[in-house]
Amino acid sequence: MKVQFQDQEFGREGGLWPFLKQIFGYSYRYKKMFWAFVLGVAVVALCDAVFPLIWLNFLDEVITPMVGEYKASLENDGANIPGMDGLYQFGFIYLIWTVIQIASLGIFIYYTGKLRETVVYDLRKEMFERLQTLSFSFYDRSAIGWLISRITSDTDRVAEVISWGFLSLVWGVVMIFACFAAMFFYHWQLTLVVLVTLPLLVIVSYKLRVLVITFSRKARKINSEMTAVFNEHVHGVDVNKVTAQEDNAAKGFSMMSENMRSASFKASYYSAMYFPAVVMVGSLAAAAVVYLGGHLTLAENGITVGILAAFFGYATWIFEPIMDITRFYAMAQSSMSAGERIFSLIEEQSDINDDVDASDYDDIRGEIQFKHLDFHYVAEKPILQDLNFAIQAGESIALVGPTGEGKTTIASLISRFYEPTGGRLLIDGVDYRSRTLSSLRRQLGIILQTPHVFSGTIIENIRYGNQEASEAQIANVLNSIGASDLLPRLQENIGEEGGTLSIGEKQMISFARVILKDPKILIMDEATASVDTLAEARIQKGIDALIRGRTSIIIAHRLSTIKNCDRIFVINKGKIKETGSHQELIEQKGFYYNLYTRQAREAVA
Repeated sequence: MKVQFQDQEFGREGGLWPFLKQIFGYSYRYKKMFWAFVLGVAVVALCDAVFPLIWLNFLDEVITPMVGEYKASLENDGANIPGMDGLYQFGFIYLIWTVIQIASLGIFIYYTGKLRETVVYDLRKEMFERLQTLSFSFYDRSAIGWLISRITSDTDRVAEVISWGFLSLVWGVVMIFACFAAMFFYHWQLTLVVLVTLPLLVIVSYKLRVLVITFSRKARKINSEMTAVFNEHVHGVDVNKVTAQEDNAAKGFSMMSENMRSASFKASYYSAMYFPAVVMVGSLAAAAVVYLGGHLTLAENGITVGILAAFFGYATWIFEPIMDITRFYAMAQSSMSAGERIFSLIEEQSDINDDVDASDYDDIRGEIQFKHLDFHYVAEKPILQDLNFAIQAGESIALVGPTGEGKTTIASLISRFYEPTGGRLLIDGVDYRSRTLSSLRRQLGIILQTPHVFSGTIIENIRYGNQEASEAQIANVLNSIGASDLLPRLQENIGEEGGTLSIGEKQMISFARVILKDPKILIMDEATASVDTLAEARIQKGIDALIRGRTSIIIAHRLSTIKNCDRIFVINKGKIKETGSHQELIEQKGFYYNLYTRQAREAVA
């Protein structure tokens, strides 16, 4: 099967600066931590910039005079050998400066890690909270693999920019200013020699970084698609096996992996080439400094040996902070697409929102009215058109009809997973868009065809809808639906997605979960399709008790399960084709009669 997943492309205007401003806004939430980090990095950079000056003064004020004194002493038969006080003094200064640098290094490493993990926590927390509020239409157009990539790899990439990337920037900027300030102070002509080589470094850096960014983006795009495909095929491994498509699936994934390997290799290659290129340019600058500085040292009224040594150190070191700044720029550029995906998710607006003046539902009676209601997922393909019907409070309604004709859509509209694109849906006589979502769904119970359970114990899953339920209440509920065999297993850990349970047991848990919630409106969408006929017969009495006294909407293909409903709506092409009780529809000998008798014959056969 050809892979159809394509990662989302974002085209925000404004370039890199708005992106950096937004991500650094997260770290600046913690001002004390942020400035402690900046201060620690700045002190380390200043220490690095000052070390050549310590070496300069050590050579000019200690070594050179000591050499002269020692030479004179030799000429005087070893008299007046110079003392070691100068060596001890500068050794002590070097030690103190090293201790300051190590302390600052410890500070910024601590706060870098803390800042990174704090920002990662905030980003993931905001994304997960946003995912909880988004409407079903968002999930209709979003692959799970893409969403997982946003929470995991994209977040890590952005956090690197905020922490270690920002460290490179601060260290590089402080180091460059400090180094050039020192060089200009001692000899501006030699400083110009170093400056002349900078345009060459900028050109080389830019060319290589553009190549690194290009192939890095391609690799990340493929990686995101691979994640989505991997997730899809893991969940669909049973389909691959029963259709004998394992080799084709592996071949398709192998092709994507090969493209990923090629792009990643090129990104790594050009990234690795960057350091030798910078070293080459730095070596040219150092060679020029040694050549010209050597002549100046030997010239009358030239420079001292200490200044030459300091300039040689600066000429070789100055390219390291420049390289760190370009590394930060490349990291920020390569992370921009990841950041845009993260912030696009955080800023994603739900299609279903409470109005500003929306009020809460009090106790819902359960009266439901569809008034001239239209709905579509895609504008060109209407699902429901001018739908009109009413359900009385406490009435049980069954929706039957061919697959894809709008039954589940009606249930989703009542649940307000989607909202009408035309007309109105009233609950207890008021448009439900004038009431809050939470107050509606607190009084709504839904049992789906495919039950979902969470990792944890059976009792934790049953209590998901009512945390205050006692074990006695849970036992009564399980007995009522014929699931008493789960009682001795309440503390059993069921693993991820209930791996230790059968589909039927998961459905029993979802039944119990909804019953404990005691909803005013109950929706059952093919709720017994996942259980066998024997289990369905066991829980039918519990279902009858469950729907009694509350508004119930039941979608079922097994028509034997809905015979006791007050009314049955036959849905065809988004419209109500027939309505009435089971007996009334049988007597009409229409669409429902044909459907029911065909199922009866198939059951006998």
